[in-house]
Amino acid sequence: MAAENQEILHRLRRVEGQIKGLQKMILKEEPCSDILMQVAAARSAINKVGTLIFESHFRECLERAQEEGNMDDFIRSLTSLMDRYVK
Repeated sequence: MAAENQEILHRLRRVEGQIKGLQKMILKEEPCSDILMQVAAARSAINKVGTLIFESHFRECLERAQEEGNMDDFIRSLTSLMDRYVK
């Protein structure tokens, strides 16, 4: 497995731990402010995972588009993907 995929899996496991921690915080009725801080941390971590996946996809597709001389299709595809990702 590529090093990039290992990094993504590592980050996803960390997010999984954060979510489990949030569940425990809810069960223990921790203060809302503490819970919200952990929600923000988990959201940030999952956003970073998405960014890493996007970067990897971008590089692979760019290389293929350059080899095939298909830059217009690449740009359309990338624009569509970015639109869906940032929502």
